[in-house]
Amino acid sequence: MSEKLISLNPDLQRLRNEGYEVEVRDGYLIIHFVPYVNSKSQVALGLVVTNLTLNGDVTQRPSDHQVWFAGEFPCKHDGMPIDAIRHTSANRTLCTGLEVNHHFSNKPPEGYADYYEKVTRYVEIISSQAKAIDPTADARTFKPIESPEGDSEFLYTDSASARANIVMVSKKLAMNKIAIVGLGGTGAYTLDLVAKAPTREIHLFDGDVFLQHNAFRAPGAASIAVLNAKPSKVTYWAGIYGQMRRGVVPHKLFLDETNIGELSDFDFVFVCVDKSAVRKLVADFLVSSKIPFIDVGMELEVLEDQQCLIGACRATLVTPEMSEHFARHVCTEGAPGDGIYRSNIQVADLNALNAAMAVIKWKKFCGFYQDCYQEHQSVYVVNTHQLTRDETTGSSSA
Repeated sequence: MSEKLISLNPDLQRLRNEGYEVEVRDGYLIIHFVPYVNSKSQVALGLVVTNLTLNGDVTQRPSDHQVWFAGEFPCKHDGMPIDAIRHTSANRTLCTGLEVNHHFSNKPPEGYADYYEKVTRYVEIISSQAKAIDPTADARTFKPIESPEGDSEFLYTDSASARANIVMVSKKLAMNKIAIVGLGGTGAYTLDLVAKAPTREIHLFDGDVFLQHNAFRAPGAASIAVLNAKPSKVTYWAGIYGQMRRGVVPHKLFLDETNIGELSDFDFVFVCVDKSAVRKLVADFLVSSKIPFIDVGMELEVLEDQQCLIGACRATLVTPEMSEHFARHVCTEGAPGDGIYRSNIQVADLNALNAAMAVIKWKKFCGFYQDCYQEHQSVYVVNTHQLTRDETTGSSSA
């Protein structure tokens, strides 16, 4: 990823061609071997780091005028700090293996045209003082940098996390294998949200065909040509998200007693099915296999006299440590609650909300979001605009 980005962008390539030790890692541009002066008037070496603003693999005009620095605070040749660029100082890990110590600010009147201009200006400010002590001090070493970054899950860099400086937080979502069972409305929106996380593999399980009614409660906009082709749901969605990332694996099958073992060895599973018998089969297998999962459900009905809908969305987390609550909240026996669901009233906004509830809970489970209550059951009721939580860790009753 690092070499590809550098080769595709003239500003980054120019830095490389002029001898700077350039690396791109997790959406950050890193310049190694930058000479500076420390408080003892000694020449030392540091790193200049800036986040990259990208459109695909193409750099855009830098979104800000600030950089990070790894090292002691740079000083003038007499050991006095270069206060003109001072912004903040604090140790911070931006991404794996990249710790910085200071944040600098130097804003030209019209900003920076590109990353060559931005980087060379900061290097000039910092390294000119080192040259005053050692004329050979130069950030242009012509030494190539071998990036430690392996093949990313993504086909283009996650510059959103780097831009917000939450790369290390996002890494908490880097599970090896997760599964989504059921690629209807809620399952498809779940995929849409999970696909942006750095999970290595996302496996899709559904035996259905992607039809016209699916298109009206799914992310994006399917073409008539796609609908006429009648692809399987898993093939269609794997193709869509395969344009963004690797590791989306389709399984065109309905889970039953003969193939339920397909769910073995997953780190996490999203259960997005509308049939009670399948839900029970999957849930029982995951509980016995000690695989954490979230089950979602949506129940809507029509108030005929008012010609409007009422209903609720539910997201239930089950973990190896806490699973007894599942039977109290989730219909698995084809009871009357399942009859409501068989009316099959679903709308895209509630499918999306149901998926968002599930993915937010998953991210809490992973530590991406702080989770004060550690609830295992959430329900949103539409007409009363009420969100309830229950079954918190340590809770003994519904």
